[in-house]
Amino acid sequence: MNTPQHEIGVGLISVGWMGQLHSRAYSSLSVVYPELGIRPRLVIAADTNRDRADYAVDVLGYESATTDYHEVLEHPDVDVVSVCAPNFLHEEIGTAVARAGKSLWIEKPVGRSAEETETVAQAADDAGIVTAVGFNYRNAPAIEYARRIIAEGQLGRIINVRGAFFADYSSEPNGALSWRFVRRLAGSGVLGDLLGHLTDLAHYVVGPIDRVTGVSNTAYAERPKLEMGSGTHFSVVEGGEMAPVENEDYAGLLVQFGPDAQGAGAVGTLEASRVSVGPRAEYSFEVYGTEGSLRWNFERMNELELALGYRGPHVGFTRIMAGPEFGDFSKFQPGAGTSMGYDDLKVIEAKKFLLAHIGADSAHADVHDALAANRVVYAAEQAIADENWQSVEQVEGTSAAVKQGWAASETAVTHD
Repeated sequence: MNTPQHEIGVGLISVGWMGQLHSRAYSSLSVVYPELGIRPRLVIAADTNRDRADYAVDVLGYESATTDYHEVLEHPDVDVVSVCAPNFLHEEIGTAVARAGKSLWIEKPVGRSAEETETVAQAADDAGIVTAVGFNYRNAPAIEYARRIIAEGQLGRIINVRGAFFADYSSEPNGALSWRFVRRLAGSGVLGDLLGHLTDLAHYVVGPIDRVTGVSNTAYAERPKLEMGSGTHFSVVEGGEMAPVENEDYAGLLVQFGPDAQGAGAVGTLEASRVSVGPRAEYSFEVYGTEGSLRWNFERMNELELALGYRGPHVGFTRIMAGPEFGDFSKFQPGAGTSMGYDDLKVIEAKKFLLAHIGADSAHADVHDALAANRVVYAAEQAIADENWQSVEQVEGTSAAVKQGWAASETAVTHD
């Protein structure tokens, strides 16, 4: 295979679960996409916990490690930097990466607020660097196929959308008070954590959200304290010292899509919970149009349910198994029925990021998409506090689905 080779030096900041996932994605990329000629080189990793820093070298395969993230940015062999640190460090580290002139792959939500996200986005734009944000669910092949179906007009005019992200990681009352529950460290709760993902998916598949209202609540007012870096929000602490939960456990939004959206004027409901008992990671997304509907659930991410038409013997949803015709599926599995997994979505994300880094075409989520999602979150917080509707300030340069000019009408398709 005579493919031009691109060795790209990788730096990592924070070697927790997500940092490890980024590293595995980089390591898998040249195997999954050999035709790209991209060879990530794991140069240096940083973590304030020395054991994690050592793990980056001993297990993940980085050439060196440090407890000072500035050494990652100063390393002459580092071309791109993955930032997997907690939310309260996103603004500081994200802007530092931009000033260093390195390409940036940062996990959502890119800060504790829309203001912090905008600071990172502005720094990246000023520096002219490539960015990517960890909205990995949009990379599911079934979602890529759904986006195409809607853009082609197969569902007709979009009427309404329903999305929910219900997880149980905080359903245990003695679940530890990690940084995610402290406003100065995380910002909002489930709004920024889970609804941010859902908002990005709505933007990517249907189009920009124009206005929002909603409600929220906190199921558990207190949780046992946890020393920073000693566990996660999955940890359970029995008999520990209690401290207040400072952000919301559940949020429900009513939204309307803007005039430029692929689903212009459509309305929808978006819900998220981190305290649900039963759903493990039930991330569902449904789109209803005048000619058809579709629905997807991350717990069955390799399936798409599709209904086309409202007459005839086959009215209703048909289950479609993701296969080689869906997105990047064929890069991971040879045929439908053999499933992809969560980690594979990160490999796709790494591919899109590094393609953008070398100047190739790559439709991927970047800091402008993160800003768009966080402006919805910010407007939702204001709407919930004021008990009214709030307009969402729009963002230029996102990958949101916008009108493509297809000629569709409610009578464009005949159903026998």
